[in-house]
Amino acid sequence: MAMKGCALVGVKAPEEASRSRCKRMIVYVEIDRCATDAISSVTGCKLGKRTMKFKDYGIMAATFVNLETGQAFRVSAKEEAKTLAFRYAPGIDDRHKRELEAYQVMPDEELFDIERVVVDVPLYDLPGRPRKKVQCHSCGEWIRDGREKRENGTLVCQICSGGAYFSRFREDDIPVAKRTQREPPSQVLWLDDAHNAMGEDLKPGIKMGKP
Repeated sequence: MAMKGCALVGVKAPEEASRSRCKRMIVYVEIDRCATDAISSVTGCKLGKRTMKFKDYGIMAATFVNLETGQAFRVSAKEEAKTLAFRYAPGIDDRHKRELEAYQVMPDEELFDIERVVVDVPLYDLPGRPRKKVQCHSCGEWIRDGREKRENGTLVCQICSGGAYFSRFREDDIPVAKRTQREPPSQVLWLDDAHNAMGEDLKPGIKMGKP
């Protein structure tokens, strides 16, 4: 997918220096799976360089944008390619190995859906140094690259605006990791033992202990 995307937008040699390539291209990836790592490795585009953008669509697809020419192509993987892999590597029983072998020889039209698209890359999304930095009026954190919100005439961060992916910790909160742990087994005193320990005539088959 990455090599095809590079070729479509005019970066035809993946062996070119990734530094120069990163200045020319932005890749929008639509899934947080291994394909994203592969695309980053081939293109040299990275989140930290602001040349890779993540859109959480859950789709095995990526859009390659040439920043110099404006050309953009969206390449998505065809699900049926997994079934067609039998045709190209019939002698391999292991599914993952079969698909890996088949994908190297399958034609592009059986592997991908390719669509020319238009991507309006905002100024604040371009690579390079931050073009804007403001301070949140509510919490005091510094916000870069135009990600602030305006509320009641003041500039606030997305966290203070109610768009946080987390909630503030309170002393009575129980961490998620601890909540999901299996409860320790309760200390159970079976009635046969209870009869011996307490000297009481208790009915068998009923247990005493924590509910």
